[in-house]
Amino acid sequence: MKNSLNEITILLADDHTLLRAGIRSLLEKINGLKVVGEAGDGREALAKIKKLKPDVALIDISMPELNGLELTRILHKDLPEVGVIILSMHTDDGYVLKALNYGAYGYILKDAAPSELEIAVNAVAKKEKYLTPSISKKIIDGYVTADNFEMEKLTHRQREVLQLLAEGNTVKEIAFKLKVSIKTAEAHRKQIMDRLNIHDLPGLVKYAIKNGITVAE
Repeated sequence: MKNSLNEITILLADDHTLLRAGIRSLLEKINGLKVVGEAGDGREALAKIKKLKPDVALIDISMPELNGLELTRILHKDLPEVGVIILSMHTDDGYVLKALNYGAYGYILKDAAPSELEIAVNAVAKKEKYLTPSISKKIIDGYVTADNFEMEKLTHRQREVLQLLAEGNTVKEIAFKLKVSIKTAEAHRKQIMDRLNIHDLPGLVKYAIKNGITVAE
């Protein structure tokens, strides 16, 4: 939601404090842009975005607790008025396709020039698509629906649990973070293994990275 000065409001989510500070400094030097909040992980970002309702959310693709792709999916469903820009070091088409399919309007690389950041934010605030120029433009016209992705074998809750498992959390820790019983968390883990036919933790971690549930740095 734009403020009384008609500025574009932005929430910045990245788990690297110094990088976040640098991006914020760049944004605050640009007329017409205002950073209204920051977050260091996906769950904190979701809570702050729901509270602040910024025009644009700049989201790191790789964050603990809830990664940028999953956060984008939730925002697209619950707060479609917020324009999401994914921040990433990954130029692989697979990541870009997932981001677009999950509702992102923009995808820019972390080493982008300040001028590109300004263009991206202004475009996405108007609900226009923006991709870093080095990424093939054909993606915008040719991307497929998210239903075709392998990770659609899992429900949203199961993807959350899988990310937490892949990040090294125990079942007890997962239960605490998701505010469910240990028995429920155990049941989710078993369902994930059964659906994927993967019955060891290294296999689950590999699957999570391959399908964007956990993004390798």
